[in-house]
Amino acid sequence: MRSRIRTSRAAVLAASGIAAAALIAGCGSSGGGTSGAPSTSSGAPSMSGSQSAPASATLQTVNDPKLGTIVTDSAGFTLYRFDQDHDNPSESSCNGNCATIWPPEHAGGNVTVKGIDSKLVGTVTRSDGTKQVTLNGWPVYRYSPDAKPGDTKGQGVGGTWFAVTPDGGKAGTGASAPSPATPSPKPSVPGY
Repeated sequence: MRSRIRTSRAAVLAASGIAAAALIAGCGSSGGGTSGAPSTSSGAPSMSGSQSAPASATLQTVNDPKLGTIVTDSAGFTLYRFDQDHDNPSESSCNGNCATIWPPEHAGGNVTVKGIDSKLVGTVTRSDGTKQVTLNGWPVYRYSPDAKPGDTKGQGVGGTWFAVTPDGGKAGTGASAPSPATPSPKPSVPGY
């Protein structure tokens, strides 16, 4: 009897894992669906057009040992940008199931900043009518599997999701890495 219960539990857990992986993979490549209200797995209430967003949001910078300077929310959770979004004009392409895995950083009012140029911060109205924080035009999101402040599990997911830098750029993509070494001139050694 116990063996059957364990087998049944294992099957349910495996099916749940496969379903979650399918949702994550879908967001990484196609931008997700366009219906349904976004929600978070962090215990925070989901946002829909009929619910009010937080009165304010806070963006702050932290130094990640692998990614450099990145932006987090007020609780220290990493914020991400999505390559399928647009920055000029700002537009979010992550809706429905996608926004369940990648909850938008909402703001119904003021957005405070620490270590970020306030001129780069704004909002965009999402398809569900809520306001999402933007950084240099790019909508920003959390990643549901980031379980604790400082996690960066969303970095590089699907080749389209990246931790956001204070100027709205993609962290860890080598944009701030030194340029390739320039060949040095040949020494003036006879026979070289």
